[in-house]
Amino acid sequence: MALKATICKADLQIADMDRHYYGSHSLTIARHPSENDERMMARILAFALNASESLAFTKGLCDTDEPDLWQKDLTGAIELWIELGQPDEKRLRQICAKSAQVIVYCYSGRSAEIWWEQIKGKAQRFDNLRVCNLPPADVQAIAALAQRSMQLQCTIQDGQVWLADQSENVQVGVEIWKDK
Repeated sequence: MALKATICKADLQIADMDRHYYGSHSLTIARHPSENDERMMARILAFALNASESLAFTKGLCDTDEPDLWQKDLTGAIELWIELGQPDEKRLRQICAKSAQVIVYCYSGRSAEIWWEQIKGKAQRFDNLRVCNLPPADVQAIAALAQRSMQLQCTIQDGQVWLADQSENVQVGVEIWKDK
């Protein structure tokens, strides 16, 4: 019997002073059975860093043809494709051709560094690609905030990111490895 996704809910308050975006989002996150707390919270953080009214979670791990998050315009064209992990060059080429902007968030420490060293020369040719790294200690710290029902606040100012719940406040570093 196949395992089903766990449904998690998050009320996310965002104050992004760098982009002048302030919003409240009620998120429903389908957590794939193979997904751990670190990856789920990295998805929520990626949402907060790029929040807009049209940004949405996708089927993610359940459908390899979709990203973790995307933003489409009114015609259905993909404006923003957000991928977590370490996609190979073929996938990068495909997703950069499908979307106006692509952001990859790595979060697995040393393996992400090795992946980037191997692919960064090839990735330079994609003008619409941004690659960011989330330090593993920070991802583990935000994973401690994971619950089935969450009340989260995200504050972004001068490139600094804080994610908090009612009892914890975690500063998260976002290292830019490649900017458009």
